[in-house]
Amino acid sequence: MGLAEYKQKRDFKKTAEPAGKPLPKKVKGASRFVIQKHAARRLHYDFRLEMEGVLKSWALPKGLPWKRGEKHLAVEVEDHPIEYEDFEGVIPEGQYGGGTVMVWDRGSYYVYGEQPLKSLREGKLHLVLDGQKAKGEWTLVRIRSRDGEKNQWLILKTGADAKPISKKLEDQSVKTQRTMKQIAEARDAEWQSNRQTDESPTSQFKARIRQAMAASGVVARDRSPRQSPSKAEAGRARRESTAGGARGRLGSPSLADLPSAKPRFIEPMKAKLVEKPPATDDWVYELKFDGIRLIALKSDKRVSLLSRNENELSGRFPEIVEAIKNLPTREFVIDGEVVALDDEGRSSFQLLQALEMERRKNPVYFYAFDMLQLDGKSLLGLQLEGRKEFLEELCAGAGDPVRYSGVIGGDAKRLLEEVKRRGLEGLIGKQRNSVYEPGRRSGAWIKLKCVDEQEFVIGGYTPPQGARKHFGAILVGYYDNNKLVFAGKVGTGFTAKSLSILHKKLQKEARDDCPFVDLPSKQNGQWVQGITPSMMKKMHWVNPKFVAQIKFAEWTRDKKLRAPVFLGLRDDKRPTEVVREASTRP
Repeated sequence: MGLAEYKQKRDFKKTAEPAGKPLPKKVKGASRFVIQKHAARRLHYDFRLEMEGVLKSWALPKGLPWKRGEKHLAVEVEDHPIEYEDFEGVIPEGQYGGGTVMVWDRGSYYVYGEQPLKSLREGKLHLVLDGQKAKGEWTLVRIRSRDGEKNQWLILKTGADAKPISKKLEDQSVKTQRTMKQIAEARDAEWQSNRQTDESPTSQFKARIRQAMAASGVVARDRSPRQSPSKAEAGRARRESTAGGARGRLGSPSLADLPSAKPRFIEPMKAKLVEKPPATDDWVYELKFDGIRLIALKSDKRVSLLSRNENELSGRFPEIVEAIKNLPTREFVIDGEVVALDDEGRSSFQLLQALEMERRKNPVYFYAFDMLQLDGKSLLGLQLEGRKEFLEELCAGAGDPVRYSGVIGGDAKRLLEEVKRRGLEGLIGKQRNSVYEPGRRSGAWIKLKCVDEQEFVIGGYTPPQGARKHFGAILVGYYDNNKLVFAGKVGTGFTAKSLSILHKKLQKEARDDCPFVDLPSKQNGQWVQGITPSMMKKMHWVNPKFVAQIKFAEWTRDKKLRAPVFLGLRDDKRPTEVVREASTRP
């Protein structure tokens, strides 16, 4: 990139920023790095690597990840001169990057393979950092690059976990040992730029992606303290909405203009399964989670976590209740999902079930992705960006287990490639101008799956064979015209404990007759799934009251599941709501 872009954007007659001096190139071995904590319009960290006589630079909205497998988004910005690494001070308000800058960490770095420029071009830098705070391995990986836009990267914690930074060190300069407040008050160094604040890397990033991809491979906000929405909105200028157009947006309205509403359960809006993303550009995408959809309600200090079928789940997730209780506003209704994360940072419904079943202490997280009510006002009629802006402000500074889930981009094809590569669940697409439609599957939200997985109703089970106890396989199906249709046998995905627990539950709902309308039956002269009339007598039938989450390879031509795997029971969906999810093919 060089310094051409850096110099083009600055008038050095007006700014004291360094213009850059010719320096010898360093390609091999250790070079310097610096991380500058930057309290601009959004607090972020500027991660800079000395390379080819300049500082290759990325903006990290959430800073460095510290736990192995965690991922944060990194937004590549223009190269900076080497002299920039020593700057600590204040950029005046109204200038590009206006705010306080701290030299948060610095030291040397090494690139595995000793070919940093080649690694940079190829989009993967395996780094060893030896700083005063950051010590260990991290990897920068490019995830998307579009003409006219900055490159989007992930920074991953590889190697061993790093010791998290203490609260004191988090707000302490390695150059002067000052805090951000002390640096701001001293104002002993000021640089100015001729660029406007709405052209900053952080703002460009917000306009295109709006959110960092978090440690888990999902989107999460930085944890910097900010105003709550009810205070922040008072100082915002209301942007005009563009009426009638597909890309119209309401922007940041005043709460006073919205209709009144009390916090109450709101049936979640549903996404329609599609085979391919829309060709139009009026869509944005978020990561699809593999957890339990929850509506979180707060009224003063009372908090409820309600499933899709309005079951109260607060007792199952007390840590989430406590975190939501501490969010800085009196009342609200949030749509989100509670998830457990595997070692690779992927959400896993099976792991979530195992944690509860075995009472393990692993953490769970609540990813908030929509705001439906706030401080006595309904947000249902706001367009998507307006709702998410209020939610983003509310979640700022919340910390785990509450994480804000934002937009990760608008290029579904590129995003799907990355999601599939990382073994993630899929994408949720949302029309930019969509309002919130409770309980509806209107098509304004869509889901693009990278794995086949859905709910099925259990209608019976086979007797155990060999060394297995309790049962051999469960018999599952879905509703079609109010009739339970057989989809297949599921015999894998169980542990000894889950077999025992599920068997006890099924025994309590035993019945004499088969609940499936199409068993036994023949296809091409063969009994379906080998279930003959004589085999029917050996089956154990149950009332269709249990909903199981099943992962499978594909649907066969005879409409049965190939290679199904049991992930767990769901209590957030009524059995009669379970239908076969069919893609809408163009």
